[in-house]
Amino acid sequence: MADHDAPPRAYFGVLISVLMVVTGSLNTIAAKWADSIKVDGKLFDHPFLQATCMFIGEFSCLIVFFIIYYFKRRRYNQRHRVGEAGASHEIDSVELDDEVSEPPQLPQFNPFVFLPPACCDVIGTSLMYIGLNLTQASSFQMLRGAVIIFTGLLSVAFLNSKLKGYKWLGMGFVTLGLVVVGLTDILFSDKKTMDVNAVITGDLLIIMAQIIVAIQMVYEQKYLEKYDVPALFAVGLEGLFGMTILSILMVPMYFIYVPDTFSTNPLHRLEDVIYAFKEMAQQPQIVVALMGTVVSIAFFNFAGVSVTKYLSATSRMVLDSVRTLIIWAVSIPLFGEHFHTLQLLGFGLLILGMFVYNDLIVGPFVRSKVLPRMGDRSCTPFCLSFWGIDLDTDIEHQRLAEDVDDLDDPDV
Repeated sequence: MADHDAPPRAYFGVLISVLMVVTGSLNTIAAKWADSIKVDGKLFDHPFLQATCMFIGEFSCLIVFFIIYYFKRRRYNQRHRVGEAGASHEIDSVELDDEVSEPPQLPQFNPFVFLPPACCDVIGTSLMYIGLNLTQASSFQMLRGAVIIFTGLLSVAFLNSKLKGYKWLGMGFVTLGLVVVGLTDILFSDKKTMDVNAVITGDLLIIMAQIIVAIQMVYEQKYLEKYDVPALFAVGLEGLFGMTILSILMVPMYFIYVPDTFSTNPLHRLEDVIYAFKEMAQQPQIVVALMGTVVSIAFFNFAGVSVTKYLSATSRMVLDSVRTLIIWAVSIPLFGEHFHTLQLLGFGLLILGMFVYNDLIVGPFVRSKVLPRMGDRSCTPFCLSFWGIDLDTDIEHQRLAEDVDDLDDPDV
């Protein structure tokens, strides 16, 4: 039975991986495409409306969750029909698992515990879309890597976490990568078509947004882990709250006037939804781009949850790195971005930092191939602690001994 089940599961893993990369890339590309469409000589500039579209996409995950719940509940009722003689089961669908033996239940918790992270999501997403209006799509995606730095720092400050040395090293590589990407934007931006100050502002706003995202992640880790909430349900709730909050806030935003750096609308309102709908009527491509944002974010969240569940969180991070590379490659011909070797260096440093921080490839290689060869040198205890080996535990002693034996074995 396992042999027959393995190929479909493998195909499903490939399918959701491709779906995550494609829809994740389309999300940023669709948003930048909307920003690049001109109406009456002016670019479409409505970051808060775009953020609302993103939350609508997240809210659709809640709809999907309830559809799945309904079908599971219906299937359970069909398999556990109760008549005068007691419960009867459909013979061809009896399964001995918890999913069938117990009726599906909705999570029991106060949904407003998701309100604070939703507020963080509103602020962070809005800042990122403003930044995307001012800078390049590739830089936007790369600068989002700053979330690792702020998440690490906030987890130390508020969760009393103790980060191993390799995590600080990873954060250092990410910082260097961010500096290189930022310098590339400043040094090589097209002075004729782009305002350098606006580009710097956009990059800074994206980095500031990562602070808000990190606060959201730390809050979720501290307060929401105790609730057994399905990922689709959690994403859908945050989408519902975010969509509601932004829809309400767009009313006062209509009466707030800002400098032309942050709004190219005729009256420079912070958000002019009425004018946005007029632009959509004149340029239907904008509607297509916004719908692309809604659909892509919905499928991206579904694919991301599935990758984490059926593959691993590590696979999700690697695929996210591939997504950054694709966005960069597509943005060059589509949005007129230019390839710069320095930006490639920045991307490399960011990816290296993410891999080191998340203990992928580099850490396992050092622990299995390098540390066992160090012997009893004076720096050995520091190196062991730096790379996350605690020799106070028997398990780590055993692992290190096995690695040394493997190195001494000529057949390995």
